[in-house]
Amino acid sequence: MTRLTPLWTAARYVVVGAATAILSIVALCGLCVVLAMSLFGVGLPAVPEALRLIRPLVAYDRKRAARYLGEPIAASYQPLEGPALSQVAAAFADPANRRDTAWLAVHGFGGLLLCGLVIGFPISAVNNFLIPAYWWLVPGGVQTSFGLVVDSWATAPIAVGIGLLLGWLAFQSPRFARWHALVARELLAPPVGVRLTDRVAELTASRAGALEAHGAELRRIERDLHDGAQARIAAVVMQLGIADQMRERDPEAAFGLVRKAQDTATDALAELREVVRSIYPPVLSDRGLDGAVSALAARCPVPTALEVAPIGRQPAAIEAAAYFIIAEALANVTKHSAADAASVSLGASADRLFITVRDNGRGGADGSLGTGIVGIQRRADAFDGRAALSSPPGGPTVLRVELPCGL
Repeated sequence: MTRLTPLWTAARYVVVGAATAILSIVALCGLCVVLAMSLFGVGLPAVPEALRLIRPLVAYDRKRAARYLGEPIAASYQPLEGPALSQVAAAFADPANRRDTAWLAVHGFGGLLLCGLVIGFPISAVNNFLIPAYWWLVPGGVQTSFGLVVDSWATAPIAVGIGLLLGWLAFQSPRFARWHALVARELLAPPVGVRLTDRVAELTASRAGALEAHGAELRRIERDLHDGAQARIAAVVMQLGIADQMRERDPEAAFGLVRKAQDTATDALAELREVVRSIYPPVLSDRGLDGAVSALAARCPVPTALEVAPIGRQPAAIEAAAYFIIAEALANVTKHSAADAASVSLGASADRLFITVRDNGRGGADGSLGTGIVGIQRRADAFDGRAALSSPPGGPTVLRVELPCGL
C-alpha cells in the first residue's frame, strides 16, 4: 500500500487539476472577451473585476501545487484600489496578473492532457496485456495503443511489450504530477526580487509592530512603578521622616509610624515583584515553559485541558512570549467566550514552537475590535512568528500561534 500511495496522490492531483483546467479555459475565454472589448475602450472598467474573479481559481491551483511539492508558493499582487483608471493601470502593470493569465493558458490545456495521460496509461497497459488473450476472437485482429494490429501469435508479444512500456509510464505519474506542480511554482510564484521586497516590507511592518508593543510595555511598566511602588516608597520616606521628628516628644506615635512605614514598604516590595513577574515570570526559570503553562491552566477559571509534548528548554525570549500569549488567550477565554471548557496544546519541531488554544464558547472573536488578540499578534510578529484565529459565530474559537525557536 505504501508503494501505491504516491500513485494515488498523483492521480488525485491530476484529476482535481483536470476540473480546475476546465474552469481555467472558461476563465481564459472570459478574460479574452474582456480584453478584446478593452481594445474599443468598452471593457476597460471590467478588467480589474475580471482579474479579481480569476484570482481565487489561481490561488486554489497555487495551494494545490504547494501542497504537492511540500513547500509554500507565495502570492504577490499589487492592490487594485482607488479610481477606476488607477485600477486598470495597476491591473496591466502588475506582472502577477500576466503570470496568472499564462497559467490559465498552460494549465487549461496541459492539465487536461496530463489527466488524460495519467488515467489513460494504466488502462491502455491493461488492455495491451490482455490482447494476446482475445485477439483471435476478433475478426481482422486487435489494434494496439501504438496502432500495430495483432492478428497472429507472432505479433502478440509486441502487445505485451507495449503494455510493459505503458505500465512503466503509468508508474511515472508522480513524476509527471511533480513536473506540473513545478511549472505552477515557476509561473505563479513572484520573482526573487519581488519576494525579497515583500519580505522586507513584512519585516518592516513586524518591526514597527514590535517597537510599538515594546513602547507600550515600557509605558505600562513605568505606569505600574509610578502609580504603585514609587508612590508607596515615597510614603515610606515621608512616614519615616515624620517618625524621626516625633521620636522624642511622642515615642509611641513614632513607633506606630515606623510600623506603618514597614507595612507600606512590604506592599511596595510585593508590587515590585509583580512588575518583575510581568517582565519575565520566575516560574519559567524554575519549572520551564511546560510547567509554567500547567500553572496557567490550573489557575484558569474555565476548566482547561492541557496537552504538552516534550519541548525542552527554548530561548528565554521565546518562552516568555509563549507564556504571555497563552496567559492572554486564557484571559480572553475567561472574559469573553462564555465557554465551559478550553484546551491548550503545546508542541515543538526542530525550529518552531506551536501553540493552540481552543474553547467551546460562543465564538465571534475579532482582533480588529481591540481585544487581547492584537497583543497576541504583536508578540508573535515581534519574533517573526504567525498567529491565526478561527472564531465563527457559535464557536469553537481556535487560536494557533507559531514561534521560531532558532534564535
